[in-house]
Amino acid sequence: MYQLTAVYAHPADPESFVAHYRDTHAKIAAQLPGAAFYDWHVCETLDGSTPPFFLAAVIGWESKDVAIASLGSDVGQRAVADLANFADAGCEMQFGEVTVEVPRP
Repeated sequence: MYQLTAVYAHPADPESFVAHYRDTHAKIAAQLPGAAFYDWHVCETLDGSTPPFFLAAVIGWESKDVAIASLGSDVGQRAVADLANFADAGCEMQFGEVTVEVPRP
């Protein structure tokens, strides 16, 4: 399994950010070809303090080759282009091979 983790900085207008992410960006990302899973969440902490990031998303593919092809597809290019529409506070992307998977009952 190969994975992309994207974390987004705190935006000036959190409500508009979430609305765009939910209604536009997530719908594009959910169509990435070959994706085995995609999920996202608004970050929070257990003690109620401000988390270091505002939102995090994780997408997984069967392999790095599948991820590269997916991100290079028309859908992948649309997702990357859409970042300019809402992620002006910043977005960091981390890529890597998943080395441990915990089996679920």
